Amino acid sequence: MAGYEYDLVITNGVCVTAADVASYDIAVKDEKIVLLAPSGSLAGANAEKIIDAEGGYITPGGVDCHVHLEEPAMFGKGSSSDTYETGTRSAIAGGCTTIVGFAPQQKKEPSLLKALADTHARAKGNSFCDYGFHMMVGNPSPEALSELKTLSENEGITSLKIYMTYAALQIRDDQILSVLLAARSNRMLTMIHAENGDVLNWLTDQLESKGLVAPKYHSTSRPTILEAEATNRAIALSSLIANTPILLVHVSDPGATLRIRQAQTAGQPVFAETCPQYLFLTRDDLDAPGFEGAKCVCSPPPRDKASQDAIWTGLRNGTFTVLSSDHCPFNYDDAEKGKMTCITAENPVGKFREIPNGIPGIETRLPLVFSSGRLALTKFVEVVAANPAKLYGLYPRKGSLIPGVSDADIVVWYPEGRRDITITNEMLHHATDYTPYEGRTVGNWPRFTIIRGKVVWDRDNGGVVGEKTFGKFFKRGPSSLGRIWETAQKQGAFDVATL
Repeated sequence: MAGYEYDLVITNGVCVTAADVASYDIAVKDEKIVLLAPSGSLAGANAEKIIDAEGGYITPGGVDCHVHLEEPAMFGKGSSSDTYETGTRSAIAGGCTTIVGFAPQQKKEPSLLKALADTHARAKGNSFCDYGFHMMVGNPSPEALSELKTLSENEGITSLKIYMTYAALQIRDDQILSVLLAARSNRMLTMIHAENGDVLNWLTDQLESKGLVAPKYHSTSRPTILEAEATNRAIALSSLIANTPILLVHVSDPGATLRIRQAQTAGQPVFAETCPQYLFLTRDDLDAPGFEGAKCVCSPPPRDKASQDAIWTGLRNGTFTVLSSDHCPFNYDDAEKGKMTCITAENPVGKFREIPNGIPGIETRLPLVFSSGRLALTKFVEVVAANPAKLYGLYPRKGSLIPGVSDADIVVWYPEGRRDITITNEMLHHATDYTPYEGRTVGNWPRFTIIRGKVVWDRDNGGVVGEKTFGKFFKRGPSSLGRIWETAQKQGAFDVATL
């Protein structure tokens, strides 16, 4: 701004990055971080706005690269409750400054470009935070695969997602190979939902034949072996295409985690993601009284306490590259679009197979994990901000605090010991009528969320103070994490790409 040296200064804070924890002041100009200075030295700076962090931690803004917003109904009869406006409003209230959502292509659609255009139309002018898209490939037709080059080079779409389950999206192994080959040729990262869809459908039929249809049986229909088998198969298929980089999404199972770790140790470019539901929920939450367990139906389902501990270990030791929300919300008390669509006059108790899969979590992701005490602060920043930005082609503009390079996407937390907050749905900003974390206490919450130098969340003075038109679409480059593409070019024992 005219007359000011800086647009924003944050003073008296403790900056946390993926590499270091140190006391610095931060100066912002023209949407960028321009200076890190000794703590307190900028308190009297010529700045339009000065924030006193009062000794609180300062982290890069959260980057959540697994978010489902305003998607057409694909699972059961429901449709997600959050639009881009309400979902991104919730995101900034929880310290998330960038999301990567999905542009979904359904099986009947031959083109990915059409699906992308439709998603742009839904998001444009309706996002409180910055955003990008992954392609969700439901029909890997020759036309669709031929469009990957345009998507990658012209549209800034450098990742795609495929499913090994769900009738509306499941593709077969031969189709998976075709997707992996095309993705590798265009330096695109392939995300894979790994569950054995055929077996879980068979198990579901068996349970239904015995009248076992309550929400708790959702977990029974998806035992851990289905995730472990599909994970192993996905890794095997990726190795066939000369080690094509893949990311296994929302991993919940220790067996799948072990197989991922083995592949990583062998030098394969295999990455993994987990989510808060596998750290804070268990299968017991699906066995809540009445139909309440439907609130925690997601896939894969939450496991047991021992599995939670294994997932935490995987986060600490680097098996899991990123921690995303997999925010996919459906209203509970909604018989037309939400969790209760499966309750009918003919079926008054509902069937778990017809409960829309997914839970809300975009706003609670950072506070839950930050307050858990189970991750070092640097590891926290690594898995919720730095690594997602690197893996999905946004680094170092996002996920870091590098002067002259990084966007001023910043979260200022309360000083330690200042706040104990009990999570209630009433306090959240999504368009969903429940949170699976109702009643949990967290020790901190974002006090300020700042995107490109603009305060968009001020918890003590107005709450959401940003506008839904502020978020920008970001074209992403190829993944920059590690030597992902160099590794992918190493020839395996058999490389079908050379045929």
